[in-house]
Amino acid sequence: MTLVRVLARPLIAGSFVLSGVERLRNAGTTAPQLKPVLAGATKVVPSLGAVTDNEKLVGQVLGATQVGAALLLGIGRFSRLSALLLTITATVNTMVDYRAADAKTPEDKKARRSQLLKNLSLVGAVLLAAVDTNGRPGVAWRAGHLASGARKNVAGVRKDARKQLKKADKAVRKTASDVVGS
Repeated sequence: MTLVRVLARPLIAGSFVLSGVERLRNAGTTAPQLKPVLAGATKVVPSLGAVTDNEKLVGQVLGATQVGAALLLGIGRFSRLSALLLTITATVNTMVDYRAADAKTPEDKKARRSQLLKNLSLVGAVLLAAVDTNGRPGVAWRAGHLASGARKNVAGVRKDARKQLKKADKAVRKTASDVVGS
């Protein structure tokens, strides 16, 4: 792991751990803020209604997911999956924070915009972490490379089989000509 990854992952993860712990501690008070976002999600995907009815539970799940995924990202375990989970939770948190922020005065609007940009920056950071292969080839490359190798092996086997068939044909013809005497 490079020095950049060793430093960057815990730095990104720290914010998410604190945010997740805060969400877990205050799940009851932040639940009303989740309600409009969950209502919007239910409109898009009606089958989510059973899950999104309990805002407090959703808040706790979001907080626990953030803490767990951030800790895994910070220590470099399952970092791509962790980053993907953090992207999802950060997007939900960004929508909730933006809708819940005051926007009555110009200062409030400026603070709301600043918070939105900070949250979007964190989403961008975890998106980068989600596609980081840590210097190793990704799954798509590995699959393509494996398929290419398999094609080459099949072509080689086919070529060897043809040679063996030609040898066998010659041997059979020679034996047949010896037996017949021609």
